[in-house]
Amino acid sequence: MYLFNVRVYGILVNEQGEVLISDERTENVSFTKFPGGGLEYGEGLLDALKREYMEETGLEIEVVKHIYTTDFWEKSSFNDSQIISIYYQVHPINKVELNIKTKIFDFTEKSVEGKLQSFRLMPVEKLHQKDLTFKTDQVAWVEFLKTLDKIQL
Repeated sequence: MYLFNVRVYGILVNEQGEVLISDERTENVSFTKFPGGGLEYGEGLLDALKREYMEETGLEIEVVKHIYTTDFWEKSSFNDSQIISIYYQVHPINKVELNIKTKIFDFTEKSVEGKLQSFRLMPVEKLHQKDLTFKTDQVAWVEFLKTLDKIQL
């Protein structure tokens, strides 16, 4: 039997036009992604996203709209499962009070799970596909930028 790994992520852009990204290191692998994580059994996508955001950032969020769902084969970097990722645009309900770093992989504290994690805010126009580690995040970012173009037209 082959396993599926369903992941859900939120793209948060603040009022200054900066996008929140997460630098992480786990199992000796470093990567940059959007905040979010795995769906737990019995959990819906939106509830999982809200839980993951709260666990990782301490932020309560509202989901604004669906951005992208993986439509290609992607094997997990950590096991033999197939990754299916769903991306939403999100908006914070409470004030963002994260320890924001300016350098990539600037880790000072471990999360509850023992992984290293730090957050950065990057201007939307300066975040490029190559700045994100995983293909799904890269594709979701391009799709998100298309929605911004439509809004600005």
